[in-house]
Amino acid sequence: MAATDDPAYVDHPLLTPEFIERRLYQIRLAGSARDAHTLVCLPTGLGKTTVSLLVTADRLRNVGGKALFLAPTKPLVQQHADFYREALSIPDDEIVVFTGDVRPDDRASLWEDARIVIATPQVVENDLIGNRVSLRDVTHLTFDECHRASGDYAYVYIAERYHADAETPLVTGMSASPGGDEEAILEVCENLGITEVEVMTEEDADVAEYTHDTDVEWERIDLPDEILEMRDALNEVIKDRLEKLKSLGVSNTTQPDVSQKQLNGMRAELQKLMNADKSDGYKGMSTHAEVMKLRRAVELVETQSVESVRRYFERQRNAARSSGASKASQRLVAEPKVREAMRKAESFDGTHPKFSRARILLAQTLGIEDGERVIVFTESRDTAEALTEFLGQSFDTHRFVGQGDADGSEGMTQKEQQETLDRFRNGEFEVLVSTSVAEEGLDVPEVDLVLFFEPVPTAIRSIQRKGRTGRQAKGRVVVLLAEDTRDEAYFWISRRREKEMESELRELKGVADEVEDELDDAQTGLEAFSGAEGVESDSAAAENGAATNGGVTAEGASSDADGDGQAGLTEFGPTDEEVARADEDEESQDPEADGLADGDGVVATAGREDDSVEIVVDQRELDSSIAKDLSTRDGIETRLETLAVGDYVLSDRVAVERKSVADFLDTLVGGDRSLFEQVGDLSRAYARPILILEGEGLYEERNIHPGAIRGALASLAVDFDVSVLQTRDEEDTAELLSTIASREQTERERSVSVHGGKSAKTLTEQQEYVVSAIADIGPVTAENLLAEFGTVEAVMTAREDDLLDVPGVGEVTASRIREVVGSDYE
Repeated sequence: MAATDDPAYVDHPLLTPEFIERRLYQIRLAGSARDAHTLVCLPTGLGKTTVSLLVTADRLRNVGGKALFLAPTKPLVQQHADFYREALSIPDDEIVVFTGDVRPDDRASLWEDARIVIATPQVVENDLIGNRVSLRDVTHLTFDECHRASGDYAYVYIAERYHADAETPLVTGMSASPGGDEEAILEVCENLGITEVEVMTEEDADVAEYTHDTDVEWERIDLPDEILEMRDALNEVIKDRLEKLKSLGVSNTTQPDVSQKQLNGMRAELQKLMNADKSDGYKGMSTHAEVMKLRRAVELVETQSVESVRRYFERQRNAARSSGASKASQRLVAEPKVREAMRKAESFDGTHPKFSRARILLAQTLGIEDGERVIVFTESRDTAEALTEFLGQSFDTHRFVGQGDADGSEGMTQKEQQETLDRFRNGEFEVLVSTSVAEEGLDVPEVDLVLFFEPVPTAIRSIQRKGRTGRQAKGRVVVLLAEDTRDEAYFWISRRREKEMESELRELKGVADEVEDELDDAQTGLEAFSGAEGVESDSAAAENGAATNGGVTAEGASSDADGDGQAGLTEFGPTDEEVARADEDEESQDPEADGLADGDGVVATAGREDDSVEIVVDQRELDSSIAKDLSTRDGIETRLETLAVGDYVLSDRVAVERKSVADFLDTLVGGDRSLFEQVGDLSRAYARPILILEGEGLYEERNIHPGAIRGALASLAVDFDVSVLQTRDEEDTAELLSTIASREQTERERSVSVHGGKSAKTLTEQQEYVVSAIADIGPVTAENLLAEFGTVEAVMTAREDDLLDVPGVGEVTASRIREVVGSDYE
């Protein structure tokens, strides 16, 4: 709404007439964001999205191309899409939504015709890695809630790709709370390639016209004796478990109010013991799991509701009864003090005092003060459901929770979320009880009261919650705080962090020029990512007469840019004569013998450009950083497939199975032969199969005899004809994959093809499989039996005395074989 009775509107050829109210601060911010990669900091509810919309309209009008708008959740994506379709005079079908609900093939075709794509970042990240979309023509990229741009979050990767791939890039980052300190804000800017910072607060005259005071009240609640008794019983058990951890030397405290940071430190120490294969580490980790479960129960008792802890205990009981239940869960529900707390929770017939106080506050707001709408925020979905039921006795109340199933509680679909918000906006009910899903950016309507059922220890979330009130009329925020509980700690943490945030924003506003100078200095030129320091760029190499391709010269050798006389990696390959001989051997193979008969082998062939190298990546490998790394390299194209065999396909003859050292060793001690089955399928499908062992400590990580490890490696190399290569980490693996793919496709001029499903076992393998299934005798004894008797049939009909003559078959095994083969089927 406008602050005057006769609002003016923004006039633009791509904007819906008389739709966007003309606000000076938005125009100024859009003007700055139009000219440079800009971080826009503006309080929640004051139109950050409108600022981005104005920039998008300008870019599409004057530069062309398409715009990409990223938001972290599906509801946010849908909300922004609805707003853009209303605000822009662009056909609705040219403004498309990309979420995981849209099939990858459909996204690829929709991308081509779209002018504006509004998407979740994970979907775009996958499409970029899979080479399904290109950012070349994107002229404006918006990162909503851009404070998430840190670590491995998809925003970071997408920004790197955008600056590298787009012809005329422009980035706008938007947040009401970009970080808790200057370092965090600078990290966000650097990760997104932002060079300008625009900050407006409610103290700015242009903004103040559209805001009103928001009072924040902290109401302290006394807990009744029954709830304190439950809490104290649980704390006694926590103290006992911490004493056990202290005896192991991983804890220096036994106080139940131990911090999460201290618990994380204990876990790290226990992990070290486990890595050293010490039994104390495993026992301690189970005890640590008990402490974490107990702390959650105490938190629910103190700060949430008795109903929520009752439901939590019920889930713990069900978990302890289930097959494969952890010892931590079993011990937890058997502990007398815990059982005592459970009984008290079951017999408690009152309500948590926060419930009654919440009802009083709602009655004051909606009744005495003639308010229209209230939002109640809570951390627990169980509490949200209990509150909805409790408040629903007096007010028209609906819940708003996330999708899926969390902690055994039913969630809401995206459609149900949207319908609930629409009804709340339209005034069809008075009270919305929400978990954190409504905190971040969702266009929840103006309300008269925001009630925090508990303090929020994160400044970002707290500020976003408060942004739901006080936009167009004086609003009220109330936080309920249970005395002498974790609420107290969260209260002080929240107060401190919010003050830090406000201080940083004011400081950031006051020294924006200096921050921008620091950002300019910190931005790394894109050419710096082309290789190690001192390696000349492709253009420089071309000027020197060596046209490069993925780091390999046209002549097949790496350029000696460092001038240190070191030979390129590719110079250590076989001679042309050796290669030719190997190729002849390969071509002489019978494709049907390898399980690759015509029509059964190739399901996809690369459509790459002549000067690029393609690597096909299995979808399940997206959990690692390897695919991202490869997709950002010059001359490398990645394609995502669901591979039947292997993790990476590097040519028509080379495919790779990647295993961490830990996973490899687990197959040796756990009896799981899946690795050898995978490698067997790989060797039947590809002429040059490779197993990459990633990580260090092959002989130190587990208490396994080195001879067993060498035997497994020998079997892979000799029995399966698989090359076993070791890498230090994911970065090293990416380097190796790039090198092999470049050799195959550039020097050998081989194409990329993905072979079909798992190959059928050979006749010998099938015979061994059938025999090894008898009495679980295993593959070695199966081979001995077949070698002795010649056929599966002869093994099945052999007398017990004859079976005893076979190496590895004792009386128990021989008797068991006869029992399995000769007994009647029931």
